[in-house]
Amino acid sequence: MSSDMSRTAQREAFLNKAGFGEAVITPFPGDASTRSYFRLQSGDQNVILMDAPGGAESPACPPLATPQERAALGYNAQARLAGNNTAAFAALANALTARGFSAPRIHAADIPSGFLVLEDLGDDLFARVIPDQHSELELYLAAAETLGAIYRSSFAAELEAFGSHWKVQAYDETALLAETELFLDWYVKERSKGIDEGDRERWLTAWRDVLPALEAHAPGLVLRDFHAENLLWLPGRDAEARVGLLDFQDALFGHPAYDLVSLLEDARRDVSPDIIAPVSNRFFDTAGLANRNAFDAATAILAAQRNAKILGIFVRLAKRDGKPRYLDLLPRVAAHFVRDISHPALEPIRAVVRDLAPTVFAEADQ
Repeated sequence: MSSDMSRTAQREAFLNKAGFGEAVITPFPGDASTRSYFRLQSGDQNVILMDAPGGAESPACPPLATPQERAALGYNAQARLAGNNTAAFAALANALTARGFSAPRIHAADIPSGFLVLEDLGDDLFARVIPDQHSELELYLAAAETLGAIYRSSFAAELEAFGSHWKVQAYDETALLAETELFLDWYVKERSKGIDEGDRERWLTAWRDVLPALEAHAPGLVLRDFHAENLLWLPGRDAEARVGLLDFQDALFGHPAYDLVSLLEDARRDVSPDIIAPVSNRFFDTAGLANRNAFDAATAILAAQRNAKILGIFVRLAKRDGKPRYLDLLPRVAAHFVRDISHPALEPIRAVVRDLAPTVFAEADQ
């Protein structure tokens, strides 16, 4: 029996046990992850099946692993990504819904096998309903309020779901630096020039110089992929529950500006410049933050960090994984990145980028 057939048999066995064996199954289109999703229709009930096979990605980060041990385990451990860990998704979903947020409720789970049956929150992704059905400003302000409410909420580091445990760790320097190195290893090498160890050390030293600015605000839960294709509009719900949350298994405790950056500097769609200030202000006020200058500096740093990572990931998806459509997104991300590093707090980064990746400035102008 092939591995594909074996996985199909496991999925069928899980659905039979969960009471969805007779459901009509419709697959969702694939994305950049190794997870698969299916809509199940059983009578009048619609639910979502998540199929996240174990072993499809490198291991997650053990809680007490050193930076050296994380490097040996691979990128997921370095960046503290959950990978295909359904325990992480289930534990975080339960923690979010318990606090009134609209993560999918979980109807059935087989954590060891990597299967979850989730509440179907519908199809009204922000990216689909803006602007024809709903105002971009209205939805983005609602998203900012949801982020502020998440930041004000208390989340335990040790979470549990269906007998499995998950530890939410810190978005630490090792994780942040590992993500920026994707820019060197993929974007610079493929679209600019070769690099040596001296170049890498200059890059990492520059980031170590600017990252301490993130300590100006207390950390909160950071979902890490908070953007228009992962957010659903649920106008029938109240307050922060109006924003449905889809992708949060990689959540860490980090600076509150990170998810705001994900929202406003979207790699896949142009966000109207007119809404940037009001949405940022709404988040700052809703989160109850202070010291706006420090917050703006941290926002620029995290925006540059995130966009450096995305530039690397999109080139990797195109070159290594045979998904050339991601190259079409590079000019938008490059424009974000170039604007981010123009902030005075990013001068050390800007100097290195001018030397190692001058092509990013040209790409930003496309």
